[in-house]
Amino acid sequence: MTPSAEYKEYVLELLESIGPLQTGRFFGGIGISNGFIQFAMIMDNSLYFVVDDSTRHKYAQAGMQPFSYLTKKGRVQVQRYFELPEEVLTDPVLLQEWAREAIRIADSTQKPKRSVKSDNSVKP
Repeated sequence: MTPSAEYKEYVLELLESIGPLQTGRFFGGIGISNGFIQFAMIMDNSLYFVVDDSTRHKYAQAGMQPFSYLTKKGRVQVQRYFELPEEVLTDPVLLQEWAREAIRIADSTQKPKRSVKSDNSVKP
């Protein structure tokens, strides 16, 4: 599922206008974050954005599928990530719009980080 170095470079170049990006290993592919918010991933040579119930339909209407993988029990679909349509990848204005939307969704649905509680109480 690891994307080619060329495809990773291509995607990061396309997305550079939305701000500083970080990448990291993510389930055999690459996760793409803006700050601490992961909003996209690259699996094989496909780009996926985070979606929710308010945006999933436009990806489906464009004929796109959710990320999926095979297990011993069958195919698992990850409804949180949908592949980006080619027409969005080739339109810088649309790409920026969809990326910012994915960042907003990822930020609003992000699980809070668990904090380590310290016991600063003084015991007599």
